[in-house]
Amino acid sequence: QVQLVESGGGLVQAGGSLRLSCVASGSIFRINAMGWYRQVPGKQRELVATITSAGTTNYADSVKGRFTISRDNAKNMEYLQMNSLKPEDTAVYYCNANVWSLLGGIAQIYWGQGTQVTVSS
Repeated sequence: QVQLVESGGGLVQAGGSLRLSCVASGSIFRINAMGWYRQVPGKQRELVATITSAGTTNYADSVKGRFTISRDNAKNMEYLQMNSLKPEDTAVYYCNANVWSLLGGIAQIYWGQGTQVTVSS
């Protein structure tokens, strides 16, 4: 099928930066929208940013001006550049992608396993 794998998480001080990467692999015909979400224990997973196949982006108000989502369609990858990080950005970050499979059928949403981002004050 399709697998998504995130990388780039870690521990950083407030005000610092991290860059998350996500690579999609498997039976991929085409990737539509891609996105980043985050979740803290006891809370629902929330949208961070999305990007369409044409490059149109959308951000949560809490990260506008600090985070930048991008993608490389040739490599089936997406990125999240996170600057000016705050302690409240601490969460597990998940990438997702809406994928048309080579096996046919309708496009489906796939998720990565998550990567921890911890911002210390």
